[in-house]
Amino acid sequence: MITLTSSDGETFKVDEVVAVKMQTIEHMMEDGCAETAIPVPNVTGKILAKAIDFIKKHVETTKKEELRAWDADFIKVDQATLYDLLMAANYLDIKGLLDLTCQRVADMIKGKSVEEIREIFNIENDFTPEEEKEIRKANQWAFE
Repeated sequence: MITLTSSDGETFKVDEVVAVKMQTIEHMMEDGCAETAIPVPNVTGKILAKAIDFIKKHVETTKKEELRAWDADFIKVDQATLYDLLMAANYLDIKGLLDLTCQRVADMIKGKSVEEIREIFNIENDFTPEEEKEIRKANQWAFE
């Protein structure tokens, strides 16, 4: 068993088969850092638990259709949780989870206007009207 400690001090005991699916943790294990609890400073307990659940399901289940349905349900989270999952998947290098979270973000912005995307992600428009007009003109293909 490998022990992981989240940024907020929560500890998780996970099987090695699960831990090695997190490439960052696997590299730490290879470097001999698994003798004690491995700190995961960039991930809270809530998000680490979800990431571990994701990996466990993908390790235990081989049926693609079942996994596809499970993933679709798993990724139905609020925007803050989605962002935290994406960041955790990137930091821990969990390819399947990173792909799933990135696809969810892509689905959220697909077919949306620039203004709608700004609203979804609370992005402030820091362009002057003149700069925005110039950008739209130079990149007209992107605004069609």
